[in-house]
Amino acid sequence: MDFAFDARTEELRAQLLAFMDEYVYPAEAVAEEQRAALASPWDTPAVVEELKAEARRQGLWNLFLPDAEHGAGLTNLQYAPLAEITGRSPQLAPTATNCAAPDTGNMEVLAEFADERQKKQWLEPLLAGEIRSAFAMTEPEVASSDATNITTHIERDGDDYVITGRKWYISGAMNPDCKIFIVMGKTDPDGADIRRQQSMVLVPRDTPGVTVKRAMQVFGYEDHYHGGHAEVIFDHARVPVTNLIGEEGGGFAIAQARLGPGRIHHCMRLIGMAERAIELMCRRAVSRNAFGKALAQQGVVQNWIADARVAVEQLRLLVLKTAWMMDTVGNRGAHTEIQAIKIATPRTVVGILDRAIQLHGAGGVSQDFPLAELYAGARTLMLADGPDEVHQRSLARRELKKYL
Repeated sequence: MDFAFDARTEELRAQLLAFMDEYVYPAEAVAEEQRAALASPWDTPAVVEELKAEARRQGLWNLFLPDAEHGAGLTNLQYAPLAEITGRSPQLAPTATNCAAPDTGNMEVLAEFADERQKKQWLEPLLAGEIRSAFAMTEPEVASSDATNITTHIERDGDDYVITGRKWYISGAMNPDCKIFIVMGKTDPDGADIRRQQSMVLVPRDTPGVTVKRAMQVFGYEDHYHGGHAEVIFDHARVPVTNLIGEEGGGFAIAQARLGPGRIHHCMRLIGMAERAIELMCRRAVSRNAFGKALAQQGVVQNWIADARVAVEQLRLLVLKTAWMMDTVGNRGAHTEIQAIKIATPRTVVGILDRAIQLHGAGGVSQDFPLAELYAGARTLMLADGPDEVHQRSLARRELKKYL
């Protein structure tokens, strides 16, 4: 088996690695300094806009979209090693290249399901990086891991839809550049088919009745670069019927189409996070002494580093296989593999980050290293896009079905 990437992927990898070294890593400290001086912590530091301009100038832009009309035209297999590189600096690199969630998933939804007017109004400025967006699905009062539990109402009133509901952990919603919400709710709550009760509508942020109530913390972090994770209230918010995405009753299917690529993108970036953790572990191990010798000479430290390397190599192969299957047999055909990486990757990377934190001692949980924030992000992904247990349940059923 040939493990080499094709020529275009290798060229983009080299270009992106150089971009990270020359621009992104040096900007991490600068961005923190600039953010501290901003009037609002949700405003975008100037250096982020500079990174975006440079990435776009270099053609490192919209790499995630396989549609050549709107994106770079890369396959999932070509994009995988690039997303891994951006995962090494998850606060800056994905945004710099216009490959940050939730915008990526929202752009994919609009590219596939929106009509021409909706694309012109919302997709084009998202593709240009001029605005941000949010995906409003999760609710605090129901188990949102089962999307059929969603209680937000989307009621038809003449030529309008009226949206009423409460959402939370709506990623990106605190960013003032977030101009549009894709809202999932029920247009037919009493329908016989529970997977045809939901629809998705476009709700501009400035719609009367839309209130971004508060920022939700994640292990104490507000995740400013990501645009935060907000609680949002929709109190009889009214939008035209023409803001419906696709058809009434199509919301569940659109959500499934959106979440597949989103899950693999997260896993790709998680591998980059693990690689940075291993690098930090090694640098720490060779620079610190304890009990008369370097940490690098301690057997337990050597075991941690070796185990981390083996685990990352295994995960990378599984993610690449999944990307290849998505390209060759489609998201549905790769369903089992997508679930497998969603289960394995966050869990494994959390363990690697935990060891890296341990090796750094107090520094590991401090703001002087990225490890604690990386840990919070990785641990959260064991819940996001469907908790691990839901994917385990579904994967096990598929395996058992072979023997029934």
